[in-house]
Amino acid sequence: MSAPEFSRMVDLRQITAAPVQLSANEGERKALAGRFGLVSLDRLEATVSLEADGPVVSAKGRISAVWVQPCAVSGEDLAQSADEEIDLRFVPARTDHAPDEEIELSEDELDEIEYTGTSFDLGEAVAQSLALAIDPFATGPEAEAARKAAGIVNEGQAGAFAALAGLKLPKD
Repeated sequence: MSAPEFSRMVDLRQITAAPVQLSANEGERKALAGRFGLVSLDRLEATVSLEADGPVVSAKGRISAVWVQPCAVSGEDLAQSADEEIDLRFVPARTDHAPDEEIELSEDELDEIEYTGTSFDLGEAVAQSLALAIDPFATGPEAEAARKAAGIVNEGQAGAFAALAGLKLPKD
């Protein structure tokens, strides 16, 4: 497994009350753009406040990003952005299950990120939050024209009654 493109390790013993500022450099942004299938990632920044409660760390803040991605239909470049809150918890890795065992997560465990040792990767958590903000099916203004040119019909034209639309009853 390769190293994360935007790694920012945080040691539990070094957590302070000051918010952590993260900003991806040009190389990191380029690598993340490749990972997420983007044309470019022009900005990725986050401000995160960390609060430790023993080995559990609460991470709350904002992620801000600007990127260009291809339209899912036409392939044209689409400028996109996100400015979203993040609310994560870093927790020690569980050891009470077998490696291939299926486990159930409760609703409050969905934004938990496991770590081992005394440090966790806040940068990778921000990168994953960015991935969740990217709409993989974003379409641009040329999408409809591209669909028509490719012969792709919309749901109304291809629905269950589309075949019946061509049948007309003779008028008496």
